[in-house]
Amino acid sequence: MGKKIRILVSDLKVETELNESRTTQLIWEALPIEAKTNLWGEEIYFSIPVKAGLEEGAREVVSAGELGYWPTGHAFCIFFGPTPASRGDEIRAASAVNIIGKVLSDPKVFGKVKNGAKIMLEKA
Repeated sequence: MGKKIRILVSDLKVETELNESRTTQLIWEALPIEAKTNLWGEEIYFSIPVKAGLEEGAREVVSAGELGYWPTGHAFCIFFGPTPASRGDEIRAASAVNIIGKVLSDPKVFGKVKNGAKIMLEKA
């Protein structure tokens, strides 16, 4: 069983499950984290106080509901639909991300989050 975190943003409380990667461990140790959201198509990302490089298995094309860590921007990413970099209906990050987990419910709820909204990550 992986670690679970809760994402609090707007009026949403979304449960997620994290994998066992090194990046995940660094994020876990940094919790709780509060930030302001940035939107890029149907992706929410925000800088977090974690510095990690690309891990084996990092990729650009992700699935709806996957959570990633973007080393280039030291950012936590929530993917819920196509981005400006997508081709067709794929979900593509700006550049490779470490996959760190997934949301445990419908990721489309993130569609109502506004740019600049306060977001909180906490241990569940």
